[in-house]
Amino acid sequence: MTSAPDSEPSARLFIGLWPDEAVRAALLAHQQQWVWPQRVALVSPDRLHLTLHFLGDVPRPRMPELAQGLAVSFERFDLQLDLAERWAGGVAVLQPVVPPLALAALYERLRAALEGLHQPLQRESLRPHVTLARHAQGALPPQRVAPIRWRVKGYALIESDRRPPSHYRVIRSFR
Repeated sequence: MTSAPDSEPSARLFIGLWPDEAVRAALLAHQQQWVWPQRVALVSPDRLHLTLHFLGDVPRPRMPELAQGLAVSFERFDLQLDLAERWAGGVAVLQPVVPPLALAALYERLRAALEGLHQPLQRESLRPHVTLARHAQGALPPQRVAPIRWRVKGYALIESDRRPPSHYRVIRSFR
């Protein structure tokens, strides 16, 4: 018998940009243009996102406080994903050649909110990207990348439920 997520003592949380269906479809189309090795682990379409802050395991009783305290001022912006790379460790990503200043500003406002909530930060800097696959050693990105324009209209607090079948659950969207 599996337990409900709320019966678990902690939740694995992150703050991220959650694509709309058009951006998700474009990311999937881009993912399909790569030449993948046999043992690749492709990120499923419903898990494609851009992480801003990874919070790790957070006690469930803190979730309402976080969901309330992470509401920061936000201006919509355009994000262009136009650089396909394979990083060390076999992670295949799509990222912006030039991250927009508004993305860095959002990251910093969220950092300040997390510090004000006494929530430990898991990383010190933002390296914006969408992970397309893991175990992608030897993968070949497309020779030409059709830029994906993402009109960012908000961000979300998201739970990563690791129990099979693992999935993401949006706790709260911020617009």
